[in-house]
Amino acid sequence: MSDIAVKTKDVTPQVSGAARAPDALEARLEALSLPRGGFTAAARRDALSRLRDMGLPGPRDEYWRYTDPRPFNAPLPQPVPLVTDAGPALFDDLDRLKLVFVDGVFDAAASDDAELEGVQIETLAAVDEATGDHWAASLYGVLETAGQVPVRRPFAALNTAAARDGVLIRVTGRPSKPVHVIHRRASADADALWHHVVRVEEGAELTLLETGMSGARSNGVIEVDLAKGARLHHITAKRAADQKLGLSHLFARVAAEAQLKSFALSVNGRLMRQEGVIDIAGDDAVAHIAAAVLGDGDEGPFHQDDTVFITHGAERCESRQVFKKVLKNGAEGVFQGKILVKQGAQKTDGYQISQALLLDERSQFLAKPELEIYADDVKCSHGSTTGALDETALFYLRSRGVPKARAIVFLVLSFLADALEEVEDEGLRERIHERLEAWLTDRAQG
Repeated sequence: MSDIAVKTKDVTPQVSGAARAPDALEARLEALSLPRGGFTAAARRDALSRLRDMGLPGPRDEYWRYTDPRPFNAPLPQPVPLVTDAGPALFDDLDRLKLVFVDGVFDAAASDDAELEGVQIETLAAVDEATGDHWAASLYGVLETAGQVPVRRPFAALNTAAARDGVLIRVTGRPSKPVHVIHRRASADADALWHHVVRVEEGAELTLLETGMSGARSNGVIEVDLAKGARLHHITAKRAADQKLGLSHLFARVAAEAQLKSFALSVNGRLMRQEGVIDIAGDDAVAHIAAAVLGDGDEGPFHQDDTVFITHGAERCESRQVFKKVLKNGAEGVFQGKILVKQGAQKTDGYQISQALLLDERSQFLAKPELEIYADDVKCSHGSTTGALDETALFYLRSRGVPKARAIVFLVLSFLADALEEVEDEGLRERIHERLEAWLTDRAQG
């Protein structure tokens, strides 16, 4: 694929700073009916104070200049009719422990018993009012708070203040199967918030799967704390069959010799924003974050924003950001990615790539890659490209009898391959590949 200039659009602010007005924020908070909290009470009060200080984002905010925050600022979401999707879920036939949340609230009847060797699983709503100490008390809101510097993330603070439920996972061993969090909808106008906390202890390992979306509008936070030598494989998959709004935030702290690998698959959806804030805090740690995004504007307006900030604060650490977007029929994609290497973080190996494949003239990709380096013995690189299908490769396949529609599917899958390679488990990677191939085949045009 030839590299061409990234398409841009006019991002001159067209709206006043009204989004920051106190009454707009108070209307947003009033619609949520904030919980009092138990062990989370202090963290919620702090988050609310921080939120009132920073206000809701507006078009002048640097990290919202490519994405309109107004649908997330509104007190209530626009109702979205429930859509029945008869297709099988991505991991339905996988042996896993299933935890179901409906519009952000845990559904015990639809979930498995939370019993798995080497893992302690509880729900936020069930234990938040409990008296005494809880292991999650030292983490709830802590990584989110740290992730507010140097970039403010108001909706993450809103989540910490207002989320009533989520899953609390403490891993002490190496369980035999993944934990699978499933998000479902039951109301056409639900404003869903959920907040997960995951602690993986020294030498422990977990595969955490997340699928589906909640509510007409959703706002999710997951805080991940990896101890020395811990490993977390995190895979999310969102397939919006209707015009929902979605925000998700991953805050992670990676200790010495630990490894985080996070992969997200996104297919359609009106307005989606995924934020990843990773703190590589210990020597010889690894953090990879990747995504494969497919958007078809013919199925409704599509805008997907991936915003990532990785901080290297230790020696001999490795990070990877691999983001691939396939856009057609006026779909829009955004990538904002930064690698910050602190003073003393020598032998850093940081890599960032964002690429878009545009299947028509109306689609566009907006990219803002950044490096900020304060150490002198590092290897860091970033790149961003956008382009059309390789006509030479397409001609080659067609000249050998491959129908045009099938040839396009092959080329798109080849384009996405680097992102899929970030899924370490071969079986899970193959499942995702098959789902992508089926989606592309259904929409291929001869």
